[in-house]
Amino acid sequence: MTAPRIRRLGEGTINRIAAGEVIERPASVVKELVENALDARAARVTVTIAGGGRDLVRVEDDGHGMTADDLTLAVERHATSKLPTGPEGDDLVHIGTLGFRGEALPSIGSVARLEILSRADGAGEGWRIRVTGGRVEGPEPGAIGKGTRIEVRDLFFATPARLKFLRSERAEAMAVADVVKRLALAHPHVAFSLRDESRTVLNAEAGTGDLFDAGMARAGAILGRDFADNAVKVEVERAGVTLSGLAGLPTFNRGNAQAQFLFVNGRPVRDKLLTGAVRGAYADFLARDRHAVCVLFLQIAAEEVDVNVHPAKAEVRFRDPALVRGLIVSGLRHAIGQAGHRAATTVAADALSALRAPGGAPSPRFDWLRPPQPTGGGLAGYRAQAPVAPADGLAEDQRALASLTAAPFAPVPQQAAPEVEAGLAARPLGVARGQLHGTYIVAETADGLVLVDQHAAHERLVHERMKAQLAARGIARQRLLLPEVVDLDPADVERLAARADELGEMGLALEAFGPSAVVVREVPAILGQTDVQGLVRDLADEIAELDEALGLKERIDAICGTMACHGSVRAGRRLTGEEMNALLREMEATPHSGQCNHGRPTYVELKLADVEKLFGRR
Repeated sequence: MTAPRIRRLGEGTINRIAAGEVIERPASVVKELVENALDARAARVTVTIAGGGRDLVRVEDDGHGMTADDLTLAVERHATSKLPTGPEGDDLVHIGTLGFRGEALPSIGSVARLEILSRADGAGEGWRIRVTGGRVEGPEPGAIGKGTRIEVRDLFFATPARLKFLRSERAEAMAVADVVKRLALAHPHVAFSLRDESRTVLNAEAGTGDLFDAGMARAGAILGRDFADNAVKVEVERAGVTLSGLAGLPTFNRGNAQAQFLFVNGRPVRDKLLTGAVRGAYADFLARDRHAVCVLFLQIAAEEVDVNVHPAKAEVRFRDPALVRGLIVSGLRHAIGQAGHRAATTVAADALSALRAPGGAPSPRFDWLRPPQPTGGGLAGYRAQAPVAPADGLAEDQRALASLTAAPFAPVPQQAAPEVEAGLAARPLGVARGQLHGTYIVAETADGLVLVDQHAAHERLVHERMKAQLAARGIARQRLLLPEVVDLDPADVERLAARADELGEMGLALEAFGPSAVVVREVPAILGQTDVQGLVRDLADEIAELDEALGLKERIDAICGTMACHGSVRAGRRLTGEEMNALLREMEATPHSGQCNHGRPTYVELKLADVEKLFGRR
């Protein structure tokens, strides 16, 4: 009889394979251990690392601790104290803790040297247990005060192949810091400390007041004063789901999504649905390569969200994803709209930094600061005002003076009454004083000056006007001369037919055409000549994935943005004083006017103190 081809793997091999799903890098170890401390109702958590976490990870807390019997079970796979029990056994629906799978400690112990020292509340002594590459020693008595101390040394010594996939010590230390910051943001009433070999990376004391106030104070402490000064409050509720937090102004953005902190029932998550909703909310205001900064807390009934998707517990699934996405998009857009014409305060600092750059040339990040280049017929007036070569015999300083005085600057005639002038200067964007290069409006405010990019500002105003008109009058339809038949899977046909009324509101009239096709009779007129086949297939894919027809909305928004760009006052056009002041007043009354449709600021405000610094007066 031949030996069976299938064999059972050894317990140690099983544990090391399973550990790969839970423990990917030192940051994964820190995440699991800190979550255990939070589940133990700790009021203070201290994290210490060495070698980027590869050599040492130590987590200390003052939680309720563990007995000797608890320690023995804690290092066994799928043993936990956190999963609630119901009439039908273990309840995987109403999960109220960060951990519940019982995998973290045995996974760590199978690939590293693990030591746990803990003392339960009310116990007279503490207990120690060690796990080295899956081999358990103890428990035995150990000296410790209240709480638990866990040390993990020589991570992945039992699986050396994994060491090759770790990044540099600095990169791993930064990943650890990111994990601790996210957990600290999620639990503002708990004190956190993070240290490495040479310094204290984070020291956040426990917050006071209600959850929102403590959370906002913690966000300001971790993300910095700039974020607190350039964020708007988000607070919205729909169908029992609550969204709260802070959202950065569109002009306060980053080059990646690392500064987006998203939490579901106090659990830090990195979920495609949530990040996609944030991106959708800022779609009108940011360029594709820029990302919003935000701290958002989503509270939802436990039975409406599944956290048991992946062992790392960073992904979630919602029973009604369209509700959650719609809540985030509408909540963020409403909050940003409440900011009115505000632009980030860091815009002025960035402008000053660019002005002080060596050689006077702004860095690529500040391309919007560069003056327009006089090309094309639209700037003929600009060319006509170019400096004229002085006559022979003029001194060098006379040449410089001639060049300076001939620079294109159009002052605004001083015709308004003094009291009117004073009233306009008291407005947020001040009173227009002149125009530079036919492109930038110079306005004087009560305590400084404002530079406005006239094309970018007018583009945003036109865009907002078009969106308001679409919302008020609906989207005009274009009837197709020959209806378009699109072949699809039967499931896609059913999904599209079920959303036909919603699609009709956006100007797309379609209906089922047999079991495996739809017929399109009308399309949104604003799309012009469009690929109907591609549009319908994209919509079917998005409805299948997110249960919402996003593509059509985003295409219409993109068309509005393009039309607004082409319908706006161009750079190089001379404006009268009345036109400039009218533009400033409309900006003050229009939401989102602080940034253009591409995420760049429409104006830069410099306080008088900033100008004085440029000239060494301060």
